[in-house]
Amino acid sequence: MTAAGLHVGAHSRPLPPPIPLDEAIRRARAVGDARPGYVQDALAVDFACASDEQVFGPQRTTRADLPDPEAWAARMAHALLEVMSGVRPAPQVLRWTTPDVYAVVARRGSRVARRHTQGRGPRARHRVAVRRVRVCEPAEGVAEATVVLQHGPRVRAMALRLQGQDGKWRVSALQVG
Repeated sequence: MTAAGLHVGAHSRPLPPPIPLDEAIRRARAVGDARPGYVQDALAVDFACASDEQVFGPQRTTRADLPDPEAWAARMAHALLEVMSGVRPAPQVLRWTTPDVYAVVARRGSRVARRHTQGRGPRARHRVAVRRVRVCEPAEGVAEATVVLQHGPRVRAMALRLQGQDGKWRVSALQVG
């Protein structure tokens, strides 16, 4: 075994001498094969395999490999409300939201922050507290949560759709009331 964990065979054979491509094609046609099965110095590529996005993109995660959705939804709702009220910087929730949700949350947070810097909005920073969380799981690796939050004197409701991706929950839909 090597350091990378690959098995190195104890027996090796010398490589056959390289055959020019036109010679390999001529030999294959002589045998009756229109396509040569193996051509020296050619890379066999299968173009029917999965795309780069399917292989290297976000991977769905099963429910057994995900943390408790109730506790996670409570923490995420708290953080999202802080971003939208301008208390927390938006990039802190980037990796736990889809691009669509992140764009909405970041835009709302920047509007509030801009209002505060222009002196048009109240400067009072209210503390956010989670009052209640309800979670249902309609499908494998998907959870829908409703969270009731106390934001200063206001009580707000938030609905989140969580999808299991890359071993963590990710917010794919958000509604704030």
